[in-house]
Amino acid sequence: MVARRAAARRSGVAMIVAAYPRRAAATKAARALVRAGALACATVSPGATAFYRWEGKFEESASVLLWGKTVASRARQAVKAIAALHPDRVPEILVLPCSDAHPAYAAWVESSTRGKR
Repeated sequence: MVARRAAARRSGVAMIVAAYPRRAAATKAARALVRAGALACATVSPGATAFYRWEGKFEESASVLLWGKTVASRARQAVKAIAALHPDRVPEILVLPCSDAHPAYAAWVESSTRGKR
């Protein structure tokens, strides 16, 4: 188990999840972030519903999720880029370190984001 965790830490893959109010905004961000090399891959998943409190009121709204894959060392840069492109005043952006990744996929993520600053 220790060896497996060490291997996962070496892979360094991070998942970034960002919620958008509209598919067009999520798609635009996904294209820009992958083209810039901030993300190796971005998946846009429409059809979610968000429930939350905002400014003291209960809210329910349609939501589109952008699932971005990058290396942990580029996650902060990717978050800044997502925030800059995001239409919301307080965007939902979460960075989730991956505890394990397929070695070939982790290598592809690394090579897809390397040197693209």
